[in-house]
Amino acid sequence: MRARTDSDTQDDIHDGRRAETAAETGPTEAADATEAADTADPADPDDDVDEEHGSQDARRARWTAIGTGALLTLAGLAASLMRLTGSAPALAPAAYALGAAVCALAALLGSRGRTRRALWLLIAGVMMMAIGDQAD
Repeated sequence: MRARTDSDTQDDIHDGRRAETAAETGPTEAADATEAADTADPADPDDDVDEEHGSQDARRARWTAIGTGALLTLAGLAASLMRLTGSAPALAPAAYALGAAVCALAALLGSRGRTRRALWLLIAGVMMMAIGDQAD
């Protein structure tokens, strides 16, 4: 018994589309369509999305990255201001502020569609804020 990963499934879908195109249009036109499909830029928003939930999932991921980045930015700035007015060492508010800046950058990248990089930056920003919490 072998489980299929997403990449295996996507390869089968693309191969099926190529076979359907070849059957409908003929060998020379199918080769041109295959080359056009292979050279399509995945980052180009003008390309048609034929996947079942591709555009909705991308939009949801983008808004999630924006919202989470903005929320964590506000939380980091608030914590930084609170620690700045208290008797905490200087490392604590600096770590919170730096973490908030990284989360703001993640929100910006998320708004531009770079959701994977935004996710990693959000994780890094929260880790920086955790360092500030440990220094407190």
